[in-house]
Amino acid sequence: MSTEPAAAEGHPGPADTDAPRAGQGAEATGPEETGPEAGTGTPDPDETDEGSGAATDQDGATAEGKDEGPSEAAAEIAAQRELQERIAQRKAAKEGPIAAGGKLSGTAADLLAAVRAVESGERPAAVFSEPAPAPRKVVAEPVRRAPAAAPAGPAEPAVAAVDAVRAVLTEGGAPVSLAAPAAATLGEGADSALRDDPWQLLRIPGVRPEQADGFARALLGAECGPDDERRGRAVTVWLLEQAAVAGHTALDAPLLAQALGKRAVPDPDEAVQSAIAEGDALVFQDALEEPPGGPDRAPESARKTAAEDGAEDGSEDGSEDGEETERPVRVLVGLERYALAEESLADGLARLVNSLSKEDSSQALADWEPAAAAASGSTAELIRASAGHGLVLHTGAEAARAEPAALVQAAARLGLRVCAAAHTVDGRRRLAEHFGPGAPEGTAVTVSGLLSGAEGPGRDRDGALAVDLLVVLDAPQLDVETAAMLAESLPDGARLVLSGDPSVLWSAGPGRVFADLLAARVCPQISSRTPDPGPVGELVSGIGVGELNQVEAPGKEVVIVPVRDAAEAIHRAVQLVADSVPRAIGVPSDQTQVITPGHGGAAGTRALNAALKERLNPGPGRFGGFDPDDRVAYAPAPGRTVSGRVVRADAEGLHLDCAGTPVVVPQDAVERTLRHGWALTAHQAVGRRWPAAVVVLPGDATQALSRPWVYTAFGRGERHLSVVHGADAALPRAVAEVPAKPRTTRLQTLLRAQVPTAQ
Repeated sequence: MSTEPAAAEGHPGPADTDAPRAGQGAEATGPEETGPEAGTGTPDPDETDEGSGAATDQDGATAEGKDEGPSEAAAEIAAQRELQERIAQRKAAKEGPIAAGGKLSGTAADLLAAVRAVESGERPAAVFSEPAPAPRKVVAEPVRRAPAAAPAGPAEPAVAAVDAVRAVLTEGGAPVSLAAPAAATLGEGADSALRDDPWQLLRIPGVRPEQADGFARALLGAECGPDDERRGRAVTVWLLEQAAVAGHTALDAPLLAQALGKRAVPDPDEAVQSAIAEGDALVFQDALEEPPGGPDRAPESARKTAAEDGAEDGSEDGSEDGEETERPVRVLVGLERYALAEESLADGLARLVNSLSKEDSSQALADWEPAAAAASGSTAELIRASAGHGLVLHTGAEAARAEPAALVQAAARLGLRVCAAAHTVDGRRRLAEHFGPGAPEGTAVTVSGLLSGAEGPGRDRDGALAVDLLVVLDAPQLDVETAAMLAESLPDGARLVLSGDPSVLWSAGPGRVFADLLAARVCPQISSRTPDPGPVGELVSGIGVGELNQVEAPGKEVVIVPVRDAAEAIHRAVQLVADSVPRAIGVPSDQTQVITPGHGGAAGTRALNAALKERLNPGPGRFGGFDPDDRVAYAPAPGRTVSGRVVRADAEGLHLDCAGTPVVVPQDAVERTLRHGWALTAHQAVGRRWPAAVVVLPGDATQALSRPWVYTAFGRGERHLSVVHGADAALPRAVAEVPAKPRTTRLQTLLRAQVPTAQ
């Protein structure tokens, strides 16, 4: 293999990052194009709105495999609503505020007063944070509540409601295509809500602040101004939603205030307070351990709060004479949806860790020891760790999937109820291959199928999953909401094993659950010592540690194809898929996947798909741009991508075959949810593998490259990898110097307050 870069033909500009626009649908950007994995540094919400896209942008951003149709998507949404209702009830049941903050002064003391003012119905003072809760003690396992029955899927808004919203939109000069989503999002009385507060339009996916400002000016006239409290509140929520698209579950308060200032909000503090008072956002003050390097390395909000407290009490470091220096705190603001999910996840994981008694652990270790003795290496370590603990983390690449599979088989032989879930249907298939044909039905499932009830062992009378051991593969793809649903669904005394490759791209949704758990060190961690075989495995393993090595590939397992510009990149990619790989490697075109950094740009998925369709399945695109036998990527819900093939079209819509599952896409949803699928982005491809992969690296997309992106893209080919290389020195630089971009989350802090650090 040669990794010598080809000379690039200049840089015509950055790749089209597809900033959110109404109606983009499935072709909108995903996180891999917009920046969550593209660099380092402190996350900036004002940057996320320029490149991250709206919530619908993730429709085509994450691989969900060739899996379920719309009915299961509706069931998954229902399960999410069930979780949100359950954790909201838990929050409402708490008995008043936690008594904390007695020693606080300055901003921290004002913060406590503001929170209590909100709780009593009064208007808070000019601060936007809340006191650090007292550390939670490890308590006996809680009594599980039986979850309420899952509600039906979201109802379509009434025709009259849509017509009323359409009239308001027309009056304000907004696109009438927003009528249905506005009526669905804002609910009953949506037309009145828009008249009373035109900036509510920002709650509709794809709408930007400048568009909402124009709508407000048309409706309010002279009353409209940048200092309108309604505008500040709506822009605050919008920025938090954009940050969630970029992967954050919360934002540092100073960072949010800075972003509001860039959006012409004259009083950012007041805007955040208003959002908190209305219940649109929550505020947190998390105590921090002193970071490596001393207090100067603490987050800005922590340093600022400590400095203000010190200035008020007359000390330089925030402490009084003879008293211990208070720990720094970090003031965060987040949307209630993700804050409650993260808190519920921490509670659920702590319950699993604490519900396995020492007596049960000792007995299980004795019972499981013969199985561990029969295994070897990290497989034996995984079996012993799972026997004695309610939560275990397992890391490793593709070949390491055999280890959790062996654990599941060993537990099944002991009479335990077992289940193993993968992120995609393809992942489920690869997992099932380790079990063999004799495995009980429902042992290998997808995460979405397990949660929706379409797959797996079902639930007991209390609503908990009927399992004693649940193994979840592709764990880095778990966002906080999905992970919270899994944790909430497990019965007391069950064991949860999360397994995955920490080097791949993180989840499309908010959070970095697997990475946070690894960093928190609250449970055993087993690292696989099983390397991926062959030249592709050797190359990808080096990328994981920041090295782009030259590997020997006598069977043309790895091929580098230098190109000078985007036009040549497209030409060579089509040639590889249609001719070279089938002829030289023996992999047919329909088993070869093209992967590129973004949807836009001269060699993005749109351009590549157009060229590949012309070569592999030419046609006029009679059905909304599609023809029978077209390879497609279907996005039934935000953050999910299902690969399939067009079968036919009729009055019902476009009929697809998605891995043997028939799916009908209504005519009015084709443009929004469907796109050609010969070429995908890395986030769409994560969790799946093909016999051959062709990775296209055009010169105009180098800013999107990072070590996780390259690792993920290069690792999608099982037998063969071709790299169409026009990125010049940006490729080795990304591998060596550009790690995953940080995400702001609270899971580590929440867990450490409930679970002691594992030794």
